[in-house]
Amino acid sequence: MDISTQIVWLFILAIPVSCISWTVTHEEIFKEPREWCVKNSQNGRTLLIRKAFYLFTCEYCFSHYVTIFFLILCDYKLLINDWRGYLIAGFALVFVANVYMSLFGLLRQAIKKEKVEIKKIETEEEEHKILF
Repeated sequence: MDISTQIVWLFILAIPVSCISWTVTHEEIFKEPREWCVKNSQNGRTLLIRKAFYLFTCEYCFSHYVTIFFLILCDYKLLINDWRGYLIAGFALVFVANVYMSLFGLLRQAIKKEKVEIKKIETEEEEHKILF
């Protein structure tokens, strides 16, 4: 596979890695299992148990495991066509996926801020109408 194809694969393969990692660690659909993992990551009896449960609450940590899954599934290697290519591809995928998640988080934060500001303006307008 030539380098340009490998780079395209890198940026495309990071999309499902980031989507899965974000969904498991942030979205409402996994809220109950995530809260259970948070509780166990804070109150586990051993360090190993606490760290094992923490992996499901941190998008950066979880993205490493999702990346490993996709590396095996797609047999994706970057730059070198042996085990070193897997290693390079793994860290590159984690990096790009976390850039995607950071950008997505900033976008969601900006949208939420706008919604709050709009709600505040609407509330102030309603209060103004009631007074006059």
